[in-house]
Amino acid sequence: MTEDPMVAALLRERAALVQSGLTDRVADVDEQLRLHGYKPPVDGQPVAAKKTAATAPKGRQAKPAETT
Repeated sequence: MTEDPMVAALLRERAALVQSGLTDRVADVDEQLRLHGYKPPVDGQPVAAKKTAATAPKGRQAKPAETT
């Protein structure tokens, strides 16, 4: 998507704000995106947030409970 870490962070923040319905805050993030030379998405077309796994990655297990 973008190589600039600040723009990437702003886009993630924007996606979370859109999902939460905080449209006034979205406008603030859009302004910051413009200041960093990135054209914000058109209203009504939120930036898709990267999906994260709800469970631990494969191959990892919880530590067994210690017994005394």
